[in-house]
Amino acid sequence: MSDTLMDFDEAVRRYDPVLGLEVHVELGTATKMFDAAPNVFGAQPNTMVTPTSVGLPGALPVVNARGVEYAIRIGLALGCEIAQSCRFARKNYFYPDLAKDFQTSQSDEPIAYDGALEIEMEDGSFFTIPIERAHMEEDAGKNTHIGGADGRIEGASHSLVDYNRAGVPLVEIVTRPIEGTGARAPQVAAAYVRTLRDIFRALGVSEARMERGNVRADVNVSLRESPDAPLGTRTETKNVNTFRGIEQVVRYEIQRQAAILAAGGEVLQETRHGQADGTTRAGRVKSDADDYRYFPEPDLVPVAPSREWVEEIRAGLPEMPAAKRRRLKAEWGLSDTEMRDVVNAGALELIEATAAAGITGQAARKWWMGELSRRAKEQETALEDMAVTPEQIAELQGLVDSGRLTDKLARQVLEGVLAGEGDPEAVAAARGLEVVSDDSALLAAVDEALAANPDVADKIRGGKVQAAGAIVGAVMKATRSQADAKRVRELVMERVQG
Repeated sequence: MSDTLMDFDEAVRRYDPVLGLEVHVELGTATKMFDAAPNVFGAQPNTMVTPTSVGLPGALPVVNARGVEYAIRIGLALGCEIAQSCRFARKNYFYPDLAKDFQTSQSDEPIAYDGALEIEMEDGSFFTIPIERAHMEEDAGKNTHIGGADGRIEGASHSLVDYNRAGVPLVEIVTRPIEGTGARAPQVAAAYVRTLRDIFRALGVSEARMERGNVRADVNVSLRESPDAPLGTRTETKNVNTFRGIEQVVRYEIQRQAAILAAGGEVLQETRHGQADGTTRAGRVKSDADDYRYFPEPDLVPVAPSREWVEEIRAGLPEMPAAKRRRLKAEWGLSDTEMRDVVNAGALELIEATAAAGITGQAARKWWMGELSRRAKEQETALEDMAVTPEQIAELQGLVDSGRLTDKLARQVLEGVLAGEGDPEAVAAARGLEVVSDDSALLAAVDEALAANPDVADKIRGGKVQAAGAIVGAVMKATRSQADAKRVRELVMERVQG
C-alpha cells in the first residue's frame, strides 16, 4: 500500500523539519581496522579475510594505526576536538554479515567530538552543520539476496554472505539536530554529504566513491509544529549513497510524516529503506542505544593519541575544498555560476590537474566542460571515468597552442585518444591530422582554387574582399581542414592583389 503524502510546499509551511545525518566513510587503508586482511574492493567473495575477519574463536583484534590517523585527520578537518584518550566498545545485535554478532565501534568515547562544518549551497549561500562526533568502527560484510527483485530480500529464496568487507575501517560522522533548514532541507542534506565527500578526497583518507558504497548516509528526519516546539519523532532511512537519493528521501519523509501528523496520527520511530523511485519503505522499529548493550571492548586497549602527534597531523592537512574552490575561481577567472557548474560536473580536480600539466585553467575548463562533458553524457559515464588523462588533455591543447592542430583537428585527435590509439601526438601523426604549415603546399592549393574560380578573383580585385571566403573554403576542403584558415586567407589576398 502506498503512503499518503502531503504537498511538499504545504508540509514545510505547516511543519518545521529537523534533520540528522550519520555519514559513514570507508577508509582507504591497506588493511582492515582490526586485522591484517587486505582492504580491497572487488575481490572474489570471502578471499580477503583472516580468522579475525570472520570472528573465529580465539582470534584477537589489533588496532590499525593508519586508521586512527585517518580518523584524526577527518576530525580536525571538521573542527572537532580530538580525544586525549578514547576506547572501543562492542555494539551487540544480530548481524548476518558480521560473523561475531557484534560490531567493534565507539560508544560514549569517540575519537573526535564537538565540531562544525560550513557548507555552500548552489545559490552561493552558506549553512553551518553542527557535528556531534566522529567515531571509529568497522564495516559489516555484504549480503546478496538470490531470487528477489533487483537483489532485494523480498521474494528471495536464499542469501549469500561475502565477508571481504567485514572489518573494513569506517569513520561515522554524526550531526547534532540540524535546524532552520525549512524548505531547503533536501538541498542542505545533499550539500552536506557532498561537502564531506570532497573533504574525504582532499584528505586522502578514502576514494569516497559513492557508487561503491565508500560513502553512505543514514538520513534522520522529524517534523514539529514550530521551531519552538520539542523535537518530533524521527525516522532513519539507512545507507543512502547518492546525492539525489538523499534529497529524495528527505523530501519524501517530510511529505509522508506531514500527512500522518495532519491526520492526527503518530509517526513511528523506525528505520526505513530508500527505494529506486525516491520513496521509502518501513524496516524495523528503531532501537535505542541502550538496546545495543554497549560495553567496553575487553580485547583492545584505549587509544591515546599524543598532542604532538595530533598537531603534526594538523600541520600536514591539505587545503580544504572550499578554500581551494575560492582560490581556483579567482585564478581561472570564473563566475560563481561557472564555478558551480564545474563542481557539480565533478570536473574541479580534473581541470586543476590538467592546468598543473602546463596549460591555462580556462583552456582546461574548455575541454572538460565542453567536448568531454558532451561525450560523457552521451556514454552515460562519469567525467572522471573517461578514457583520457589530464596530462593527455594538456598535451592536446599544447598542440593547438603551437599551431600544429586546429580546434577541429584536435577534436578528431581526442576521438583517437578516447579510442585507445595512444597519446595526442601519436594519434595526430598516425591519422595525419597536423596542420599544413608549408606555404608552398598551401600556395599550390590556393592557385588551384583560384584557377577553378576566376570570377571570385575578379570580385576580390573589385573590392569585395569577403569573396575570399569561397577560396579559403575550397582550400580547407582540399586540405581536409588541415590548413590554418587565417594563413590561407593571407595567401589568397597576396596572390590576387599581387
